[in-house]
Amino acid sequence: MTAEVETTADATMKLDTMAADPTRVDLRIIAGFVTRGARVLDIGCGDGALLEMLAREKDVDGRGIEISQKGVNETVARGLSVVQGDADRDLDFYPDKAFDFAILSQTLQATGNPRKVLEGMLRIGRRAIVSFPNFGHWRIRRQFVTKGRMPITENLPYSWYDTPKIHFCTIRDFVSLAAETEARIEEAVALYGNGGRISRAAPWTIWNLFGEQAVFVMSDGGM
Repeated sequence: MTAEVETTADATMKLDTMAADPTRVDLRIIAGFVTRGARVLDIGCGDGALLEMLAREKDVDGRGIEISQKGVNETVARGLSVVQGDADRDLDFYPDKAFDFAILSQTLQATGNPRKVLEGMLRIGRRAIVSFPNFGHWRIRRQFVTKGRMPITENLPYSWYDTPKIHFCTIRDFVSLAAETEARIEEAVALYGNGGRISRAAPWTIWNLFGEQAVFVMSDGGM
């Protein structure tokens, strides 16, 4: 099946100029999924750019959790609420359905136990939103074949010995993980370039081959 290319939705494109890092097109997509006035926990919030965007444009009640002191300091400097914590351990302290959205952007692959983190997100959030770089993209496969070395790309810019990402995964890997955790996939987007979308009608195989990164919106299907 040939993948059709869709442009980003108008409602999402209005956020294009608001992300601090123009390469983080996933932040614009995530913001488009969050409802106005929602309670949000941004797990691994980094410098707080997404939380700031959501507070300004969606009037959310946002909280952040970030493991690095630098990230905590930068988030606080934006006037946002954040605690220093580790997603692998500290999600256990949040009550069930404490948030409308639990968000993990470009961080799942840096956690020690991705399955536990995803299960925690599904427990504490009515919706879980996860974005991640796709290790199954054709350029990564080509680097393996032609160079026989761990690939370096715009979305995976580190050498193998200094990367913070310890659990690389593909889109198909993540779909399998969602099934194992009984998560219901409500929305999904595969992105390439500067925000182009692969057709939702295309099979996972096409998403896995041509998507550079992906965003999934899920709920607890076991409820």
